[in-house]
Amino acid sequence: MKYSKEEVIQYVQEEDVKFIRLAFCDVFGKQKNISIMSEELPRAFECGISIDASAIAGFGDENHSDLFLHPDADTLMPLPWRPEHGRVVRMFCNIIRSDGKTFECDTRSILKKAIQDAENAGLQFFFGAEQEFYLFTLDDDGSPTKDPYDNASYMDIAPEDRGENIRREVCLTLEQMGIQPESSHHEEGPGQNEIDIRYSDPLTAADNAMTFQTVVKTVARRNGLYADFSPKPLEDKPGNGFHINISVKSSDDTDNMSYLIAGIMDKVSEMTVFLNPTENSYERLGRNKAPRYVSWSCENRSQLIRVPAAVSEYRRMELRSPDPSANTYLAFSLIIYAILDGIQNKSELTPPADINLYKTDEDTLAKFKQLPGDYKSACNVAANSDFVRKYIPSAILDIYCNQ
Repeated sequence: MKYSKEEVIQYVQEEDVKFIRLAFCDVFGKQKNISIMSEELPRAFECGISIDASAIAGFGDENHSDLFLHPDADTLMPLPWRPEHGRVVRMFCNIIRSDGKTFECDTRSILKKAIQDAENAGLQFFFGAEQEFYLFTLDDDGSPTKDPYDNASYMDIAPEDRGENIRREVCLTLEQMGIQPESSHHEEGPGQNEIDIRYSDPLTAADNAMTFQTVVKTVARRNGLYADFSPKPLEDKPGNGFHINISVKSSDDTDNMSYLIAGIMDKVSEMTVFLNPTENSYERLGRNKAPRYVSWSCENRSQLIRVPAAVSEYRRMELRSPDPSANTYLAFSLIIYAILDGIQNKSELTPPADINLYKTDEDTLAKFKQLPGDYKSACNVAANSDFVRKYIPSAILDIYCNQ
């Protein structure tokens, strides 16, 4: 539901809300927040709430440490796991400098600009997120272990699948927050799960992806478990993917699917460091249905991009290389700009690779371009990319590639 500032203030008064969490993320997509009392909400809307940016990775040093959080009223959500009396709500924020200008490392604002650029080109984007995660037990001190919660496999059912009740609780919690889960199931790895969220506009989808990880981690901890979204939690088991489903509606009803795919394939290596931003990310690629080659096909899960069997509004393409450690705002922004480039330049789509790349001979594989094989290589490709430098602020690129 969308709210105005006045409606938020009225909601807070009528629903016994005592705490408002002002949420944002650092350049790597790690969610942060500051809580304010309900009496401070009008000031937050009017002037913003000051934070010490020097304490947040990538947000500056002590010389220019004051930034202001301005809550986005449209993103109001209750936190159902908090008390009914003295309730807690959350809003995502725009990050503003003391001179009133948007902070260049506010990655949510970068996505907002990408969406506006797409709308100016007569295009409306829709994104759907599929994120995988492992459930691990805790030790006697409450610290995470690497012991999976169960030993079930793909789409098993209870009692082998012990994550069923966790997924149920996550889905019900998301519904209470106005986020619509589509499906959930056990994944291939022991203790590995997946919950898919219904598609929406890019900004809402990115906000929901951020919220999803928070909900899963909260529900898991309440049940004495640890939810691990890292790309490769267990060396010899499947990694966690963040499959991104994308569709575009054109104002002139043009079918742009071939340009969507071609645009992403043309730019994917250059933006890989933002889709796979950790050393651990590259231990996942090329194994257990995680792609290594720049290719596409219909339905084929060994490819970088697949076009699932679907019709009408559900027709889409699925990008399979990203993992859940990505900053969703940056990932979605770069995907939008890659597609815009593909449409504007009418990029030619290569023939589909209707083969299983995991069982193909070396001579055939040699014909396909590979994604960067490690984090350092991905950084080098991004640092030398005119495309990346055009859309990603130099401060963010420097932070990613010179940690």
